[in-house]
Amino acid sequence: MLSQTGGVWDQVDTQGYLLRDRDAIYGEKVQRRIRSLGIEEVATAPRSPWQNPFCERVIGSIRRDCLDHVIVLNERHLRRILREYIDYYHPCRTHLSLNKDPPETRSVESPELGNIVAFSRVGGLHHRYQRFAA
Repeated sequence: MLSQTGGVWDQVDTQGYLLRDRDAIYGEKVQRRIRSLGIEEVATAPRSPWQNPFCERVIGSIRRDCLDHVIVLNERHLRRILREYIDYYHPCRTHLSLNKDPPETRSVESPELGNIVAFSRVGGLHHRYQRFAA
């Protein structure tokens, strides 16, 4: 993420690389800015349209499942929301392509473990359900 202080863009808490497609919109000026921030630029392979959908799918999920339902107050608030959503996405959110299992697999809980309890995630926007004995 980037923040603006005093009119100058500073690098703040990035992963160190930027994956992008080969669109002409990323001209020399953009590429210079990316390098000046110390970010490694990784362009998708030429004539490989299959590489882009993976990023676009995650971005679409973040938008549909999270950002379309909240009012973001500032950058700090956005970072917190995104951090909470990612913490929810991998261990809790079910995926149809994974037979309704999250990316981090979890065991099936038997009814003997107790009643189902809902745990609020992402500020109450989503929930994780788990069995607990009374």
